[in-house]
Formats: sequence, structure tokens, C-alpha cells
Amino acid sequence: MKGTTISIAHRLSTIQDADQIIVMNAGRVIEIGNHQSLVAKNGAYKTLVDAQAFIETDDSEDNLPAEEDLKEAKKEEAETPAIRRTATSKSAASSAYGEQEETKRRDFNLGYLFKRMYQINRDQKLFYFLGALGAVVSGMIFPVFSIIFGTILGVFSETDRGAIRSDGNRGALYFLILAIVATLAITVQTYFLNLVAEILSTRLRKKTFSSILRQDIKYFDDKLNTSGALTSRISELPQKIFGLSGSTLGLFIQSGIVLLAGYIVGLAYAPKVAAVGIACAPFTLIAGYARLRFVVLRDQTNKKDHEQSAQLAAESASAIRTISSLTREDDCLRAYSEALDGPQKKALRSAVISNVILGGTVGAGFFTIALIFYYGSRQLLTGLGVSNFFIALSATIFGTTQAGSVFQYSPDFSKAQSAANELVNLFEGEVEIDADSKDGVVLPDIKGHIVLQDVHFRYPTRPDVPVLRGLNLEVLPGQFIALVGESGCGKSTTTALLERFYDPAKGKVLVDGQDISTMNVTAYRSKLALVSQEPTLFAGSLRFNILLGATKAHEDVTEEEILSACKKANILDFINGLPDKFDTEVGNKGVQLSGGQKQRIAIARALIREPRVLILDEATSALDSSSERVVQAALDEAAKGRSTIAIAHRLTTIQHADVIYVFAKGRVVERGNHQQLMAQKGLYAELVEKQAVSVN
Repeated sequence: MKGTTISIAHRLSTIQDADQIIVMNAGRVIEIGNHQSLVAKNGAYKTLVDAQAFIETDDSEDNLPAEEDLKEAKKEEAETPAIRRTATSKSAASSAYGEQEETKRRDFNLGYLFKRMYQINRDQKLFYFLGALGAVVSGMIFPVFSIIFGTILGVFSETDRGAIRSDGNRGALYFLILAIVATLAITVQTYFLNLVAEILSTRLRKKTFSSILRQDIKYFDDKLNTSGALTSRISELPQKIFGLSGSTLGLFIQSGIVLLAGYIVGLAYAPKVAAVGIACAPFTLIAGYARLRFVVLRDQTNKKDHEQSAQLAAESASAIRTISSLTREDDCLRAYSEALDGPQKKALRSAVISNVILGGTVGAGFFTIALIFYYGSRQLLTGLGVSNFFIALSATIFGTTQAGSVFQYSPDFSKAQSAANELVNLFEGEVEIDADSKDGVVLPDIKGHIVLQDVHFRYPTRPDVPVLRGLNLEVLPGQFIALVGESGCGKSTTTALLERFYDPAKGKVLVDGQDISTMNVTAYRSKLALVSQEPTLFAGSLRFNILLGATKAHEDVTEEEILSACKKANILDFINGLPDKFDTEVGNKGVQLSGGQKQRIAIARALIREPRVLILDEATSALDSSSERVVQAALDEAAKGRSTIAIAHRLTTIQHADVIYVFAKGRVVERGNHQQLMAQKGLYAELVEKQAVSVN
């Protein structure tokens, strides 16, 4: 192989054949040499090698034959998917998934959406009433203006100068009063409607976040529900509804009153002239409605078209280190630009059509004015008064124009309707594993006897890929078991089923003889604790992060309980050595702590809830050998007195387990303790051999 290769490794078995090994500590090189020379030095490298060494096994034991399950798993692996598909009958898991109905997004009508939004803000009825009253009064301004305006135009046709001055002053006073009333009405309308809209928006954000939290894990597995997409929904969807439920809602009410009152005034003063204007109104309204429907469809299309580009941008941002190391910034930019080309072309085409319809909507009002003037001039010749004509003209035109102008807000309206529809789907959607539900059996205490019976499982996002195929295993109360096997064999999936993040397609998961699918989700999970490979710490103090694991109110947790959990997690001395002790800030995602420190904080967080079942999912795989020893000691202490299930790729960390289950192709193929499995010389022995570090 040509070129220089630099490898970083925690598993020393992977680099023992390197030409040169550099041992580092605290940012400095402390040893250099090949594997043999460094082991001979009996220094830091030798200490790391010893930490990853397996306990000696007695080779004199009778070799036990490997289980038949291993042969069956290897046979299945050798089969090609095409051959398996030729079978005429479906597997049990496939049949089970076929019976499950796909959850579909429902489209609610506008009336129901308004009803649901009102129900959330029902206690603000008084503010709604005052805002609507202000909108009604402001809607009456234009019809009243038409009467005053038409009357004054009639005054100008008089010949008596005194009457003109007197009637003109009276008209000016009426306009002044109308201006004051309009100012007060619009102020009341906008203040109260914006107030209830702000309250509604805040409540929708809380309810949206609450509804997202109650979703089961498969919801978050969906590629459409990434963290960025969910954050965007919490922020944007309530804001879109705010745009409709605030001042825009007042404009809708106001426009309706202008239309109704304007037509009544027009019919009262000049019925025939008003009838012409009213007859032309549907053309304006239909054009506006057509634009509304077009914009709704365009918004839905745009949202789907931009999903690919948004996903590409999110992936590029999250993998910026990889992109930079491969010098692929230009490729990412090119791919993003290409993803935007299609939506851009569609948007340009739809913009042309939409604006043509908008122009027609606006132009229809002027066509109506022209027709009314043409017809009105003939009515004037038959004795219709000038004042009455202008009152009917202005009242009818104002009504129709104001109603037509409502459709200028059709983009906001369509976005609000789409947002409300999405939120109602989220609020009312059925959740199979609902952590907020009060239903289910609540066991007073859990001993930790776990049994998985013939469990089949496939992830909802990959229904064609079987993960577990008839899994059977048992954990006795207080027992420490380990799950080992190659990546993708179903180990982490098993712990996900134990946590009831998912339900099996077939088979049962029993805890103390009770099917966990019949148990209350929150009560059941409160008896479990999970320590994962990459623990998540939140911005805040050490105390805050530890108390997150408590199953009772933070103020009810005693200082002794916190100290006990930290002592068992082997982190108490470290915390006491800090200037601020438990009040030390860990930073965003715990950036102020090392990997081993974060892991021990996560262990303390798990122990403070006094779990009956402790699940360790690769809890030390990301640590170096030195940190691993400290964390492993904490895990060994944490496992005492409770059922413990550990997943490990570093087999040295679980060689003392009571029972080791070896997974292959979604089922258990070997079981026993370390010595028994080594004596079988099966799959487990092969895995151990691959990780063994030579000391010669």
C-alpha cells in the first residue's frame, strides 16, 4: 500500500501490527515503538494492553458443540433475498406488519379548524367579542361614509350659498365624528384580536411541543421528522396561525360587514343601480376565490418540492467535518443548487398564473364602476337623485372592493389553514405507545425478571428488513447478562423493545410475568434506566443533569440520595474537586466534560432513580482504556442488586457477566458464561480471538 497511514484506535488489537505506535498522554508523546518493543518496556502501552486482556480459560475443558441456531443463522445468511422471496407464504412478522394500518394525514375542513383553534382559546371569549365588536363597527364606517359623501355631493348642486356653507359644515362635522369612531373601533379591533392571537400562538407552541414529546419513537425515525423539521414546526406553524387569527381575522369580519351593510345601503337609496353592482360582485369574488385555491395548492407543492433541498442542507451542516476533509464543498453547493432548480421553475410558472388572476380580481372592480356609471346615467335621466346615485355607487363599490381585497390575504390564509391542519393532525393523531396515557397496569414493584418469547421485529421505517427473528432470552432478578454479536444483529433493538420504544410485531416481552404492552408506559419506564454510548447532557449544572433522572420532584430528592448516586458512579471525588461542585455548569451537550466524566454523570443520573433494571448500551465503547477502567468500575458498582443488561463490542468489559447471549441474524445462537462459550469454540470464541491483543 502506497502513502502514509495514520490510525487512531482504542482497540489495540486493531493496530498491533503497525510499523510505529505513538502513545500519548495529556497532549504529549510518552512512548514510541512497535507493539513488541512497547510491551517489552512494561510501561503505559503495556498497561493499556493489560486492560484489554481477557481472563484465562481452561483449555482442558471438553469442547462443547456450538448451538444449532448458529448453523441455521449462517444458512439464512448464505441465502439470497431473491431465493427467499420465491416462497409462497409470508413470515409471521411480515403478516403482522401487513395487518397494521398506515397512519394517514387527514385534511380537515375550514369550519372544524376554526372550531379547534377556538377551543384552545375558549377562555378568551370576552376579548374575542370586543375585537369582533370593533371589527363590526369599523366595517360600518364605509357604508356610513357613503351616505355622508353622497349627501354632500348633493349639497354642491344647490344654488343657495348659505345652505351650501351650512350643509358643508354639517358634513365636515359628520366626517370628524366618523374619523374618531373609526380610530377607536380599529384600535379596539386590532388590540384585542392581536392579544388573543398572541395568547393562542403561545398556547399552540406549548401544545405542539407537548404533542411532539408524547409521540412514540417511530415518529422520530421518520425522515420527515428530523430535529430541524420539528424545531421549524414549533416555531413557524403557530406564527402562521397568528397571522390569520390576529389583525387579518379582523379584516375578514370587517369586510363581511362592509359588503353586507354596503349592499343594504345601496338597495335602500337606489335599488336598480345597487342591483347592477351586486350582480357584478360574484365575478370579483370568484376570481379572488380561484386565486385562493391556486395559492393553497402552490403552497402544498412548494413545501414538498423544498423538502429535498432542506434535507440536503441539514445533512451537509451536520457532516461539515467529513465534507471539509473530502474537499467536497463545491459538490454540496452544486447538489443544493440543483435541488432548488425544479422548485424555482414551478414557482415562476405558478407566480405568473397567480398574478394574472390577481390582476383580474382588481380589474373587475373598475369594470363594475364603469358599468354602474353607464347604467346610473340613464337612471339620472329618469329622475334618480344625484345624492342617491352616488350613495348607491360608493356603498356598492366599497362593499365589493373591500370583499375582493380580502383575497389579497389569500397566501396568509392558505398558510394558516395548512398550518392549522398540520397542528390538528399532530394534536389528534393516535399514538400507539403514549407516555402521557394514564391507562395500563401499574405494578407496585418490579423484581426484574425479564423474558422475551419468540420476538419478531422490523423497524417501521424499514418494514422489509427483519431485525429480530424469533428471539428468546431470559434475565433472572439481579442477574447481569450481556448481549454480544456483530453490528446489526439486533442487540440495541432488543434494549429498545425492553424500554418499550417499540412493540414487537410478534411475540411478547414479559417483566415479572406481565406483558409490558399492557403496562402503563410511564410507570414501567420509571423502573428502568438506560446508559447509552453517547450520553446526552443538557446545558445546566451538574446537579440539574443528575436530578433529571429522578422519578420524583427535584425538591423531594435529598442531598444524601444525590451523594449516594454519585459515589456509586465513581464521580463524587471529581465533583467535590471542582470550585463550584454540583453547581458547575457543564455547557451545551456537556462540552465542558470529558467522555469518561459525561459517562459517569449519566450513570449517576440513572442510579438516582433507583432502577430495578439497568440497561447499558455500549456504555464504554467510545472511551480510551484508562477512562474505560474508571467507568467500568462505576458500572460494576451500579449493577449490584438489580437486573442488568449490557451491550458490548469490547468483550473484555462483559467477560464476568453471569450469562452472555451471542446474537446472529436476529436470534440467540450461543449462551453461557465466558468460560463455557470459549470452550464451545463457536462464534463468541471467534469474536474474542479478533479482539485479543498479543503480549509477546
